[in-house]
Amino acid sequence: MNSVSGIRNFSTCMRRYANLQGKTAIVTASTEGIGFAIAHKLGKDGANVVISSRKEEKVSEALSKLKSDNISAIGIPCHVGKSEDRKSLLDLAQSNFGAIDILVTNAGVNPYFGTTLQTPEKAYDKIFDTNVKSTFQWIQDAVPLMEKSPNASITIVSSIGAFAPFEMLGIYSVSKTALVGLTKALSPELGAKNIRINCIAPGIIKTKFSQALWKNPDISKTITSQVALKRVGTADECGGIVSFLSSDEATYVTGETFVVSGGMPSRL
Repeated sequence: MNSVSGIRNFSTCMRRYANLQGKTAIVTASTEGIGFAIAHKLGKDGANVVISSRKEEKVSEALSKLKSDNISAIGIPCHVGKSEDRKSLLDLAQSNFGAIDILVTNAGVNPYFGTTLQTPEKAYDKIFDTNVKSTFQWIQDAVPLMEKSPNASITIVSSIGAFAPFEMLGIYSVSKTALVGLTKALSPELGAKNIRINCIAPGIIKTKFSQALWKNPDISKTITSQVALKRVGTADECGGIVSFLSSDEATYVTGETFVVSGGMPSRL
């Protein structure tokens, strides 16, 4: 390799690494799984990262991992459904880093596994309160601070279940479909404020949350037979698309849902 090629390659690598340099990113439910992987990728690409989960020890563990990888990160425990907790996290981010440029809403629950018609009301309410309502509330709370950013980006984490509902996870899947609709509904309003909003729909990703779908060999075999790549995905494979959507390379992309499923069927 000649010196000119070396300089060009080095410059390209630096631009890719620094495409989020100076930006501040809040990622909810980000101490493990997909949320942590996204926070890690945003941090490696130069962003200041603010993480959270309900348990303080989980936050401490995640911060140690991020900082050991030279990522600028802070975080506190946060219940996404509590307005005072959301405010505390937003205040922490603003006081440490100033304007908020990136919001990734990742929190999700599924307290019930069974037929859709048998879903208890309590489980239904918890699924929609956490997966849909708290996502909307996070956006409501963050937008006034994000308007100060020259290129603000929101990414909602939905699921492949939004397009092809999982058997025995019907209401969870419906809540994820609602997030796709929320992305579309908010894009014109947020566009007027120079804030972009997009959504990702991961397929079967190897995390603790989804272990019922991949840990059992028989279930895993059935699921992966529907995947073009014939394997379960990893949490790290969800980080790159969020980093791209949050960067200045995606300034004309909003209101869209990007499927990260290894080629599973994904159309309503």
